[in-house]
Amino acid sequence: MILTGALTHGAKGIGQILYYATPIMLTGLSVGFAFKTGLFNIGASGQFILGAFAAIYIGITMKALGSVHWLVAIVGSLIAGGLWALLPGILKAYANVNEVISCIMMNYIGMYTVNHLVKGNPVLFDQARNQSYSVAQTAVLPKLGLDKIFTGSSVNSGIFIAILAVIVIHIVLNKTVFGFELKAVGLNPEASKYAGVNEKRNIILSMVISGALSGLGGGLLYLAGAGKHIEILEVLADEGFTGMSVALLGLSNPFGILVAALFIAYITEGGFYLQLFDFAPEIIDIIISVIIYFSAFALLFQVIMQRISVKRSAQKAEKGEISS
Repeated sequence: MILTGALTHGAKGIGQILYYATPIMLTGLSVGFAFKTGLFNIGASGQFILGAFAAIYIGITMKALGSVHWLVAIVGSLIAGGLWALLPGILKAYANVNEVISCIMMNYIGMYTVNHLVKGNPVLFDQARNQSYSVAQTAVLPKLGLDKIFTGSSVNSGIFIAILAVIVIHIVLNKTVFGFELKAVGLNPEASKYAGVNEKRNIILSMVISGALSGLGGGLLYLAGAGKHIEILEVLADEGFTGMSVALLGLSNPFGILVAALFIAYITEGGFYLQLFDFAPEIIDIIISVIIYFSAFALLFQVIMQRISVKRSAQKAEKGEISS
């Protein structure tokens, strides 16, 4: 049922897969980008919710923007996510503070800050439902005809924005001098500095770009017009942590992350139908966790086998030198 459940409703099921894949594709891209540049951005959850808050704030309060309302809200989510990752980047670059520690702290600060900002603003806060109000219709992402193709689903143009982000990050990392410098700093900051690369600037930029991607994911989810609101709960956004799983399955490769996000979304959508057979909804999280663990073990075994192969090659070379 997990493998076929998502396709039970045909086009609607496929549309829902694309809808669920959109935010985790961007949080996965965020984590994967940081990995490629030698950083571990575990703060995707905080950056995600700050991006969501910026999008909702603009989406509710700036109705006069008209047809560009949704576009401005998306840009706001990008900026908010990037700014939230700025401090961990500065701390890493100038004080060598481990980004994992600072990002975890920023996750919780972000969650409580957003709760406070939403709850303390009557324009944003729906007290009866303990959540934010819906954004204006002009801030909802355009469907671009996808609602007619995938009738009944929540899919929208956000999936195209996410795929565009994948393509841009692939080009930046693999086809530009800037991307080469970012990866070089991640591999060896001292050697990069010796070669004339500004390693502090690149560490900060890497974290900011990573945070902006997570913030964009938050904006796309909460501007989808699918009834998603910021709820005043003391719970970190799941999408940030799911992004780590997506980055791991995709081997931090942008296109691998795209496929991994679709796979996780497919499994998640299929898992909803397990409840028809009296399975707890958490069972799908267990299944996804097992898949990720086995993927991690496969990588571990690959590294071990490579080391064994190198060691044997070295031993054979030594024997050849001795015999000659």
